[in-house]
This record gives sequence, structure tokens and C-alpha cells, in this order.
Amino acid sequence: MIRHLFHVLGREASGPLKRLLALMVGAAVLQGVAFALLVPLLRTLFSRGPGHAWPWLVAFAGCSLGYAVVQALCLSQGFTVGSRISRVLHRRLADKALDLPVGWFTGTRAAELGRLASQNVIQVMNMPAHLLRPMISSVFTPVTLVLAAFLFDWRVGVVLLLCAPVLLGVHVWSTRMVRRLDRGRDTAIDESADRVLEFAQNQPVLRAFGRTVDGHADLENALRAESDADRTLIVRGVPGLVSFAFAARMVFALALALQVAWALDGTLAAPTLIALVVLTGRLVDSVSASADLGAGLRIARNNLERLDAVLEETPFPQPTDPKVPTGTAVEFDQVSFTYPKTVASSTNGAAVAPPAVLDGISLRLPERGLTALVGPSGAGKTTVARLLARFWDTTAGTVRIGGVDVRDIAPERLAATVAIVFQDVYLFDDTIEENVRIGAPDASAERIRRAAELSGMDRVVAELPDGWATRVGERGTALSGGQRQRISIARALLKDAPILVLDEATAALDPENEAILESAIAELAVEKSLLVIAHRLRTVLAADQILVLEGGRISEQGTHSELVDAGGTYSDFWRERTRAEGWRLAAR
Repeated sequence: MIRHLFHVLGREASGPLKRLLALMVGAAVLQGVAFALLVPLLRTLFSRGPGHAWPWLVAFAGCSLGYAVVQALCLSQGFTVGSRISRVLHRRLADKALDLPVGWFTGTRAAELGRLASQNVIQVMNMPAHLLRPMISSVFTPVTLVLAAFLFDWRVGVVLLLCAPVLLGVHVWSTRMVRRLDRGRDTAIDESADRVLEFAQNQPVLRAFGRTVDGHADLENALRAESDADRTLIVRGVPGLVSFAFAARMVFALALALQVAWALDGTLAAPTLIALVVLTGRLVDSVSASADLGAGLRIARNNLERLDAVLEETPFPQPTDPKVPTGTAVEFDQVSFTYPKTVASSTNGAAVAPPAVLDGISLRLPERGLTALVGPSGAGKTTVARLLARFWDTTAGTVRIGGVDVRDIAPERLAATVAIVFQDVYLFDDTIEENVRIGAPDASAERIRRAAELSGMDRVVAELPDGWATRVGERGTALSGGQRQRISIARALLKDAPILVLDEATAALDPENEAILESAIAELAVEKSLLVIAHRLRTVLAADQILVLEGGRISEQGTHSELVDAGGTYSDFWRERTRAEGWRLAAR
């Protein structure tokens, strides 16, 4: 486990941790020597009287004082090193997050990363002060006592040495069994925690549909699974939990019986017998302490494995020789893409190959102009936007900007080149102004005002009592969906990237603000490459070209009038949407 800890920490925190471990080993050895000195002290005290025991008493007192000083240093340094470990792990996790593809951060993984950065890191930082010290003492103090036993009676030393493999075997067996049960329990706990959080966060939906008493099968099943896992750990884990303590007591009983037998046959003096019994008792107590550390060691090992799994994730490939695009024209050349780790299962439980989201599509976005991408849900429209921003790398084919493969563009330059407004908006718990300024922290007031006018954000600010200083709440919950959407659009416009992608950006807007955005799109298309993904076909009437995406392929391409006259999928879409817009509520 210590080796695993060094691996997770990397080289940065290895020096202080090594020095702390050296201090802990020194304290454990001094403790063992102090216990060992009890043998000559007691033997002299019982055989020759108190007057002859002073030298051993002074040695024992000096060794005990040295142990107290070193132990105090261990306790102090344990908290210091733990604090350093926390800083190192948080920094390593943050650095790793920057190296991972944006597409890696699914909802589940983001929640896992949050737990790692909070709960798991805190538990690991407690290891030096609360776990490593007793663990090292339970190993090095008994080793010191066994070596000391050879000095006083080699037979006792041999017995203890021969019993060591037995204790080690029992310890390994019990630890592995309980660890296996513990992992199943941890999985059940994580699942039930997710379901409880889901149940709490979705109370508005559940109450709106009257699902407040029953009908929560997922939550009930998760809680039942956690209860079953706890019961299994108790029933099947008890033998493992008590076996090591029982084996340690049996070793003590064996050593005591042999020492008494040697005393009875005259080969072991009575004072030495008393001293060796005390020594053996202290040794067994030190060994038994490791059994009490079992739960803490398992939790620490699980935490380290989870941290290591994230830190060992394959980083996103970075270009060794970054190239600079010569323009902002976008080209998809025979691009295919399949999301990783999306293996489905057939009806009989057998694994089947995951479907391709995009299948050999080719398209081109001019350096200036408006391109609309339409198609049914699940056709792969958002995937096109993600590949353009290199959230993922293509499975096959190439995405180019200005004639350069996006994989050969430095991440900073690519991020400055492409701005995306997604339908799902995330806002930070801050003011409206600070959320907009994320697009360009150093932007002038004039640039912010211009972005607000284009997005309709200026009207939102004017309606709010605190204006730009209005706090949006966690994830923007203090605002309406349309207000959040306009903040997201203003943020992207303030970034002023030459390529702008609007993915269902008008979904939460009312007709008035949708018209404002349509006007802004027409104005921006004069100087930027715009890709608009929309289900509302009126949004894309003025597009220079419209691409229809179906089943991962481009099925149609042309202007609005051309596609309507063609009588294909787009024409059907347009006819259905036009008919639906004419619906009115009328009295019977």
C-alpha cells in the first residue's frame, strides 16, 4: 500500500513522506528496544535485587524518552505531510483534468471526480497521521522483539520466528476475503448514494407527477442492495475479522506453554520466564494491533486505487509540432465516430459492437457564412460540434480547420478558434457579469455591452433589480431557462472566436428573443464561420447552406428553397413544422 501511495503522489511529495516513514520506523524500533529491555530489567530485579537493576532501568528510561521524542515528531510531521499530500493530490487531479478530453467528463465521471477531490483525498491525507504510524509500529516493533528474543533465549526466538509465516498467511487470507466483500459493499454504497441524490434533485418532477410515496424502484433496489451487501460482509466477513486475532492468541498460548515447560525442566530460570512472558505478551499485542487496522487499510487501499485509476487515464494526445491554421474554413473528410465504452448488449446478453454515431460524413463550412445542420434526434448533430472542438478524436477520417488537422493544432489555439453554445447551459454560482466574462475576462465594458445587445442579454439585465450584479445561484437555478441560455450566448459572443457553433441555442428562447438572435446570427455570418444546429427550421431559413444529417450520414445539402423543392427529408420536416405552427386553441 505504501508503494501505491508513492505512485499516486508522484515524485513531488515523495521526499517528505520518505523522511516521515524513516521517523516512524525509528520510533517503532525504539519502542521494540524499550520492551526488550524489560527482560534484563525484570530478570535482574527478581534474581539479584533492586540495587543491581539501576543500569537497566536507566537504559530503559533513556530508550523510552527517545521513543517519546521521535513519536512526537512523527505525530507533528504526520499532519504536515498529510496537508502536503492534500495539496499535491488536488493539483495532480486538476492537471489530469486538463489533460483529459472534454468528452471524458460525463455526468457519472464528473460526480466521481468530485468525490475523489473531496472525500477520497481527505481520507488519503489522514493516512500519515492516523494510519501509517500504527501500521509501521505493528510490523517493526514485533520484528525488533523477535530479534531480541534470540538474545535472551534462542528457543523462544525460533518459536516466534516459525510462527511468523503462519500469522502472515492468516492475515493475507483474511484481508483478501474482507477486501473482496468490501468492494462489493462500496459499489452498493456508491449506487445507493447516487440514487438518493437523484431522488432529492428531482423532487419537482416527482411531485408534479404524484410520485412521492411509491414508484421509486431504482432507489428502493439500491438501498436493498446496500443492506444485502452489509449483511453479507457481516456474515461472511466475521471469520476473516476474528481469525487473525485468534491466531495471534494461539501463538501466545504456544509460546507460554513452551516457556513454562522449559522452566519446569530447569532449562529456563524463573526470573527469565517472567520477563519473557512479558516480552511475548507485548509482541502479541503489537501484532494484534494490525488486525484493528484492517478496515482502515482496506478503505485507504480502495481510495488509492480510485485515485490511481483517474491519474492513469490516457491523456489526450497533444501535437508534438503544433501547426497554425491558415484560415477558419472547416472541413470534415470521411469522418466516422463511435463513442468509446458504449458497448451494448443483445437480448440474449451477448456483447455486440456499439453503433457508429457518424459514418463517413464529409462537409465543408466556408470561412465566412452560415451553415445549418438539421436532422432527427440522435442523428449525430451534437457529435459534429464536439469533434470540431476536439472533445473527442475521430474514429476515422479527419477534421480540419484552415487546412490543418485539429489534432495538429495546439489546444490553446483551438480553444480560442472555436466557441460553442450548447443546449445544456452551466452557470457558476456568481453574478451575471462574471458568468459572461468567462468568455473574455479582460473584455472592456463596450465589448460586454455589444455581446449583450446581440444576445438579448441587455433586456434581461434591465428587468432584474440588481442588473449585472444579480447572482445566478448554483448552476443558474435563480434564473429561467431562457435567461440562462442568453447568458451562455453572450459568453460565447464575448469570446469572439472566428468559428461559432450554436447547438439548439434557441430552444429555451421566446419568439421575441429568438428573432433577436436570428438577427445577430445574420450579422455575425458576415465575419465568422457559423454552424447552427436547430430543430426550429425557421431559424435556418437564411443559411447559406443546409446539411441534413440522418443515421450518421449527410443525406441532403443545399439552400432552403432547393431542399424544399427536392421533396426529401428536409421538405417533410418543413411541411410538418409549418403545419404545426398554424395550430390554434379554439372553443368547442
